[in-house]
Amino acid sequence: MNNILKKLILFIFLVIIVHLIFSGFIRPEANILIENAKNSQTSIPRNFFIIVKDFEQEFCFILFFWGLIIIFEKYFKILNSNYLFNIDLIESKITNKESADKLIGKINKQLDSTLKNNPLIEALELALLRYSQTHNVQNVSDSISNSLEMLSIKQDSENSIIRYLIWAIPSVGFIGTVRGIGGALANADQAIQGNISLMTENLGVAFNSTFVALLISIVLMFFFHQLQKVQDENIINIQKYCEKYFYSKFK
Repeated sequence: MNNILKKLILFIFLVIIVHLIFSGFIRPEANILIENAKNSQTSIPRNFFIIVKDFEQEFCFILFFWGLIIIFEKYFKILNSNYLFNIDLIESKITNKESADKLIGKINKQLDSTLKNNPLIEALELALLRYSQTHNVQNVSDSISNSLEMLSIKQDSENSIIRYLIWAIPSVGFIGTVRGIGGALANADQAIQGNISLMTENLGVAFNSTFVALLISIVLMFFFHQLQKVQDENIINIQKYCEKYFYSKFK
């Protein structure tokens, strides 16, 4: 629930910031360029402000920055805890229930509170708890495998919001395309009479919204694939850590 509220607050913050930038800077600049083109009776230039001025592009940028922040938050959370893979958190041999319980308490005391929910720590604690209950080394290996499987499912579930944003951005762009083409068709009679300015302006809305949406969705997709790569490597590193430091400690 807290995670959902956090994402909602972030979204509202981005809506406010991006809207202020568009209404206070981008659209005024675009209106000046359009007015100058009309006064000089020239075509509207293919300028950055002209391309991104419409409401569809504004919403696409809001979704883009929202997805980008979520991706980088997950990305750096994994990278900032990678140093744990080079530390032997177990140290001593584990021979009985008491040593396993003692080690669980030791790990909790040594680590910072921000690392309590780290996947490696959670996997180790669950495996030690399983050994403490059953005193069976095979159950330790099964516990690690189950933890990694649950981690993979959890990551895939949490990434669903990013996949939705990657789908939603082009969809918003296509809304702008439909709106622009509809506006162009509504002014077709004036185009027949020789005034094509309104028709070309609406077609510009259609093409610009699609262009911006597809471009930023490609960028967001790239960063999302990088995140998935890091997440997959994190699961592999946990397995390697257990092979190197954890399983050998049991008698």
